Amino acid sequence: MTLPQVVTREEWVIRRKELLAKEKQLTRSIDAVNADRRRLPMVRIDKPYRFEGAQGQVGLAELFDGCRQLIVQHVMWLFEPDVGCPSCSASLDEISEGMLHHIRARDTAFAVISRGPFASLQRYRDSKGWTMPWYSSFGSDFNYDFHVTLDESVLPVEYNYRSKAELEAAGQGLVEPGRSSEQPGISCFLRDQDEVFHTYSTFARGADHLGGAYAFLDLTALGRQEEWEEPKDRVAKPWSAVPDFSE
Repeated sequence: MTLPQVVTREEWVIRRKELLAKEKQLTRSIDAVNADRRRLPMVRIDKPYRFEGAQGQVGLAELFDGCRQLIVQHVMWLFEPDVGCPSCSASLDEISEGMLHHIRARDTAFAVISRGPFASLQRYRDSKGWTMPWYSSFGSDFNYDFHVTLDESVLPVEYNYRSKAELEAAGQGLVEPGRSSEQPGISCFLRDQDEVFHTYSTFARGADHLGGAYAFLDLTALGRQEEWEEPKDRVAKPWSAVPDFSE
């Protein structure tokens, strides 16, 4: 395995300043993209979605819990073992009470939605010690309409804004014939009086920067220590690109 080159402090500062110029350029680019994200138009939600939560059946507007905005994390549910996806679970592990308090201070609620039965979701949440609200969309169109449950018998396959043909051309065959597939994502909503609007959704690596561990690991010399990263050979046994952080 290889490690970074050893240089003097003076040379390191020169190289660090060169990288800083690129980081500042990236920061400005991120700021510009964030501004474009805020300029996106929005779509009125007319379908009366129903979810099951701790207080029984609720509509999408009730998930805002009095806030003007709502962030939903679409968590994959593994039906056969009746548990949450390990990678999705790892991201939920990193959601602290402080973070939830901070976004609520900015008039934004956070909720988890999965297609699993509510009793199973509640059992799994409690076993993990999580406190964020988790709702079941089981029996509704919600997961299908937001393309986190892929099933050709319900809707044409689309994930991360790619059709089935585009996904297969990119080597991402996410659904086997005759079966359905659960996928992760983040969706954002805005409430204007009694109306709810969909403002944004992101999938796949679009949610990377939201995970606390990845954001911090990206600052280090060894990075995420995953097999796709450059430079190669920084670690003896690189991890696969599956963010479950299991031992």
